[in-house]
Amino acid sequence: MDRLPLSFAPASRRLFAVHSAPSISRRLPNRTPALWSIALLSTHAPTLASRRHRDARTLATTAPPLSRATAAAAAPPPAAAAAPVSTPAESTEDDPLLIYTGPLAPTFRRLKIFSLSSLGLSIALSPFIFLIQSSLPLSARLGLAGIAIGTSGVSTGLVSWCGRPYVTALRRLPPSAIPAPAPDNAPAAKPTSAVLNDNAGIELHTLTLAMRKRITRLYDPAFLTDASRPFAKWELAAHVQLPDNEKSAVTPGMEETVAETLDDSGRVLGRWVVLWGEDGKGECLGIGRIQR
Repeated sequence: MDRLPLSFAPASRRLFAVHSAPSISRRLPNRTPALWSIALLSTHAPTLASRRHRDARTLATTAPPLSRATAAAAAPPPAAAAAPVSTPAESTEDDPLLIYTGPLAPTFRRLKIFSLSSLGLSIALSPFIFLIQSSLPLSARLGLAGIAIGTSGVSTGLVSWCGRPYVTALRRLPPSAIPAPAPDNAPAAKPTSAVLNDNAGIELHTLTLAMRKRITRLYDPAFLTDASRPFAKWELAAHVQLPDNEKSAVTPGMEETVAETLDDSGRVLGRWVVLWGEDGKGECLGIGRIQR
């Protein structure tokens, strides 16, 4: 094969190109037409990179300048001037009647969910103890199923008993929720909705084991006393004694509603009623499902 003279250009201007050489194939008939050769472009010819650079520079100098308004419209908006993302408004404003929020309310909620889930899994998986082939007798399988369900049930019951009196929120009772006193000509034996004094009522929010809200409206906080059961601070008093300056406000045989328990829809579930006797003594009893 004939050697072709090659001229080497500086590295900054060297550009290789691959092309077919039909002239060489005609001069060398015994070579295949698919012969490829590498030729160096002349250093005086403009390279592809310099040509692109020149075209870009020419375009930049010949293009008409953009007006200020067009440039502002074409430029991307800065991050600081980006349109603010609309956020949904708050569902409820700050409650001015709210006094206290239980800090352990989320903890009790998660604990109840875990207890109910474990009880449900124990009940659902207990039949598999009898379906799986094993050398255990039937009595042993019954014992295992009973222990699993019983343990989960006892733990769920303890969680419900301990968390039942926990107050998740404490609010002042709005004046519109305080029942109006009965008229003077009402029979004394019938229960009334009057309160004993002008003390502001309070509203206590609790949760059941199934995470259903219970609202207990206490119309007279004077009926609260220290609780006798664990995991509770207050409870509705079972016996009350009026001071001497208030004994004349009640008559023997008169009944008054002290507190009411409602569900989340406002339906009354139970009442705590006081029955007044002689010398300002009152005996309280619950009617329905009252949250004492």
